[in-house]
Amino acid sequence: MDYSLHARIRAGDPEAFRELFRAHAQLVFRHAVRVTGDWATAEDVVSLTFLEAWRLRAKLRDEGESPRPWVMGIAVNVLRNTSRAARRHAAALTRLPAKDKVPDFVDELVGRMADAEELAAAGHALARLRRGEREVFTLCVWSGLNYAEAAQALGVPVGTVRSRLSRTRTRLRKLAAEELTTGRTRPYEPVEPVRGSGQHQGSRTTAARSGEETDR
Repeated sequence: MDYSLHARIRAGDPEAFRELFRAHAQLVFRHAVRVTGDWATAEDVVSLTFLEAWRLRAKLRDEGESPRPWVMGIAVNVLRNTSRAARRHAAALTRLPAKDKVPDFVDELVGRMADAEELAAAGHALARLRRGEREVFTLCVWSGLNYAEAAQALGVPVGTVRSRLSRTRTRLRKLAAEELTTGRTRPYEPVEPVRGSGQHQGSRTTAARSGEETDR
């Protein structure tokens, strides 16, 4: 196996990181959009993921044909912590006094309404899953990682990925049917993950610390 790209990334080769970004930025973005239901947040997640990849470059091991599982593992951790930061931010906003005049931005939203509703419907069903189920499903089904890559990204055995995905497909079919039946239209707000060890408080950037510093 040729691990020259892995070695160049560990060495901090700028061109290797450009290759890494070109190869995986869109995958991280699509994954983040589906998980968060928000385009702007997804863009932030991409930036934070590759900043973390640079910071954690020495931890990239010579495993697999591609560094994709490593990148997606970082993205998963960034998403966990970004969700916490977004929750804290939303809670802070509710404590602010209401503005006298609300700007009219309806025209801006019309073009995105259909996509937003689809994202919301999927998001509501996913939000009712356990975190481990949600992460396995989004990595394997939405982002196309195979069992081994998802296991590496999440730091769990391959058998765990297989069993979780099987259970999740069954649960999600049932939950999605319920969502369609009830016809919910409320905006999708990601569920706050279960609090674990090593979580960082503060701003979104601070909250995005991942790798060894966050739970898997």
